[in-house]
Amino acid sequence: MEILVVDDHALFREGLVYVLNGLENDLTILEASSYDEAIIYLNSHPNLDMVLLDLSMPDKDGFVLLSYCRENFPLVSVVVLSASKQQSDLNRALDGGALGFIPKDTTSKVMLNALRLIISGEIYIPASMTLQKNKNQNSHKILTPRQQEVVDMMMRGHSNKKIALEIGIAEATIKMHATSIFKRLGVSNRTEAALMIQKLELFK
Repeated sequence: MEILVVDDHALFREGLVYVLNGLENDLTILEASSYDEAIIYLNSHPNLDMVLLDLSMPDKDGFVLLSYCRENFPLVSVVVLSASKQQSDLNRALDGGALGFIPKDTTSKVMLNALRLIISGEIYIPASMTLQKNKNQNSHKILTPRQQEVVDMMMRGHSNKKIALEIGIAEATIKMHATSIFKRLGVSNRTEAALMIQKLELFK
């Protein structure tokens, strides 16, 4: 797996690289300190899997790089790492195609678990933040297709075990999906999830 870390603070990059080495054994980590340097890496490493991107860059706004990645490298997963905890930044990042938003004060354990969740195909939102739907936000950006499938069965009263059997995946994976769904909707149980789904009109 090949990951590009984009952050203008060398000390933070060094610490992040140390943490990332615990993600998996076969890992290549590249470092860029600016937008221009990141563009060079993106265009010269065709096997790049993920970009960890700081929003605050010296030469260009991090959202500009996020947009560039999505337009030119749609298969590369982009995860935002930011000191910001503004709801507007979270929504803007996910609207722009980021697969996760990780605060910089996150513990190394939580960060690694978040990245593993993203690698598995999910979208990570910190428990301290919730995704607020706006008029330009499509439902598929709130929940992944698999999450929509799981939550639809949950709303029909199916147990985790029954959902797992119907979809053909492990019950533990369903529990992981449920946790991710609750976090993304800003709720703590199925009843609250059902009410939030009705409020956001996700399935209309």
